[in-house]
Amino acid sequence: MPLKEINIDEVTYFDLNNQVNIPKNNQIQLDKDQEALDAFLKENVWPNVLKFDSLAQRFDWLFDNQFIEREFIAQYDLSFIEKLYAYLEGEHFNFKSFMAAFKFYNQYALKTNDGQYYVETYVDRVAMNALYYANGQESLALKLADEMIHQRYQPATPSFLNAGRARRGELVSCFIIQTSDDMNSIGRTINSALQLSKMGGGVGINVSNVREAGAPVMGIANSAGGVVPIMKLLEDSFTFSSQVGARQGAGVVYLSIFHPDIMAFLSTKKENADEKVRVKTLSLGLTVPDKFYELVRQNKTMYLFSPVDVEKVYGQSFNYVDITAEYDNMVENDAITKYRVDARMLEEEISKLQQESGYPYIINIDVANRENPIAGKIVSSNLCSEILQVQRPSDIDNGQQYTRLGSDVSCNLGSINIVNMMATQDFDTSVDTMVRALTFVSDTSNLDVVPSIDKGNKEKHAIGLGAMGLAAYFAQNQMYYGDEEALDFTTTFFMTLNYYSIKSSMRIAKERHETFYEFEKSTYANGAYFDKYINNDWQPKTQKVAQAFAPHHLPTKNDWLTLKDDVAKYGMYHAYRHAIAPTGSISYVNDTTATLLPIVNKIEERQEGMIGKVYYPAPGLSDETMPYYVSAYDTDMRKVIDVYAAAQEHIDQGMALTLFMRSTLSDKLYEWKKGRTNKMTTRDLTILRHYAFNKGIKSLYYVRTFTDDNQESGVNECESCSI
Repeated sequence: MPLKEINIDEVTYFDLNNQVNIPKNNQIQLDKDQEALDAFLKENVWPNVLKFDSLAQRFDWLFDNQFIEREFIAQYDLSFIEKLYAYLEGEHFNFKSFMAAFKFYNQYALKTNDGQYYVETYVDRVAMNALYYANGQESLALKLADEMIHQRYQPATPSFLNAGRARRGELVSCFIIQTSDDMNSIGRTINSALQLSKMGGGVGINVSNVREAGAPVMGIANSAGGVVPIMKLLEDSFTFSSQVGARQGAGVVYLSIFHPDIMAFLSTKKENADEKVRVKTLSLGLTVPDKFYELVRQNKTMYLFSPVDVEKVYGQSFNYVDITAEYDNMVENDAITKYRVDARMLEEEISKLQQESGYPYIINIDVANRENPIAGKIVSSNLCSEILQVQRPSDIDNGQQYTRLGSDVSCNLGSINIVNMMATQDFDTSVDTMVRALTFVSDTSNLDVVPSIDKGNKEKHAIGLGAMGLAAYFAQNQMYYGDEEALDFTTTFFMTLNYYSIKSSMRIAKERHETFYEFEKSTYANGAYFDKYINNDWQPKTQKVAQAFAPHHLPTKNDWLTLKDDVAKYGMYHAYRHAIAPTGSISYVNDTTATLLPIVNKIEERQEGMIGKVYYPAPGLSDETMPYYVSAYDTDMRKVIDVYAAAQEHIDQGMALTLFMRSTLSDKLYEWKKGRTNKMTTRDLTILRHYAFNKGIKSLYYVRTFTDDNQESGVNECESCSI
């Protein structure tokens, strides 16, 4: 039956899957999900997969019909490709849920141009990823195939989807740029956003350097338009530009909380905003230095500073001035135009907008810079708030050419499936394999459409190895989310991951005799980065976690000392290695929970386009695990922050930390009793942001709200960075 002619009334798998949501004898019908999976494969997949007599015939057809690039396949002998396929087939991979198989074949599998037949199976897509990212290295291809077929490693959607395809988008997931306070730079920024959106990446743009609305231009008062008109131009650019029509471009604009346009900036997301200023699809984020939290805590008047005046006084753009350190001097300086606002009133406005729209994201910029091991300053973030890397500004002339080429940010992402990773015996080999796959993307990405991005990529060799499935691991090992054992596991896992990724980066630097730009100025080079691992005991504190890691080699103080010496001698190839991105469709394909967050529901309901509702049981849901699967909406958000803080200790970039709230107000913060759920006020959101700041959280992504009529609202899933 051709795929495009499928009649829902003629198939059984949707009906079977929907029965998962219908209790029988007060029991969830989990067996119906397996029946739906079997029916889907039998009715939809196997009859519609193109068949070939041999691998040679299959590849000839793929080449002739422009489905697969010939060049990367030509690096291997056919006998090796047959060996790789034989290994993959011999592992007898099976999807564990209907949603996993449905997501893969609906969104990732290659299909014929008319959409009637599947060109590849899951094994085929894994093989293409392994062969492509190994770049002709047979041993690495086999290791990658092993990691992916056992679902320990999952490339981000752009990388997984596009690997090896002849007609593809870019493999890089996200980008960060900034604009200066002049029309040439603003024009170049808008063009850069268009070019990057065309490639399929999400784009973060910092506009804090732009002078405020009403500021003088060439001495004429009330002339500047401020940041809002630039935001409107950017939104139109993202709407116009798309990845070959596959999906609309997407971006976020970041603004310093000390910028005079802050209130107008926040107003663009209000539901009752005038259409002339309202932005519907553009995301909003704030960079928040320590000083703001201090002013709120002390209930003091807050001053906002004109960026153009600050730049004149300090000789550098607003983004690069340490507001926390210079705040009092800036207040006293008559050469800087300033505006007064009540700090707590502004805090309340942020909370109201988060409750209403899910925005703005929050980047605790001083926290990020204190923990940054690389020379330079972090000034912004990406579409999903997990990428935090240093940038250097550019200067643009009237011909839109760079007179000073700065350095901006790109990052490619992948994710570890924690449940499956804990089943392996060799963290070292697994992490090294993953790091090398991500490194290939960084090394081979052509980003010269935006020279500052290209320069940043070549200088930093940055990657973003993240993780998903933490809540699934907790539940399947009978740990409550956020309890002592859960925090102990999180600390131990990410400490171990950090050790092995540094070790891999050091190996690559040693092999290539190359380090990232200005490695010698980093705390890796002078050894300070390693002090906390050498001076403290990072071994598991609880018996259950010690038993879980018993099969693995956990790095000891001596291991860290040796690694410190090796890094000093050979360097590191990557300026950045880790980021916890939001995981969307790929977490379903891997049959695990998204990122590090709790589940939303034991049986999750997803609206899948025109097809209708699809139901997804929590991974490994059973009578034994059910008590440990608690909805995020019924979880104390401080526990979520605690878990993320435990991981953040060992992650060099950021994490897309989502807060979950219910719309109905309550008198007490996070009061939870049987039969009751969390009700969060704007005051509660304010408390949470301060709690996160004090726990060392670098970034807060969005706020999801569950209303009393059982509807979830908030910002859309981040498709560009989602993995």
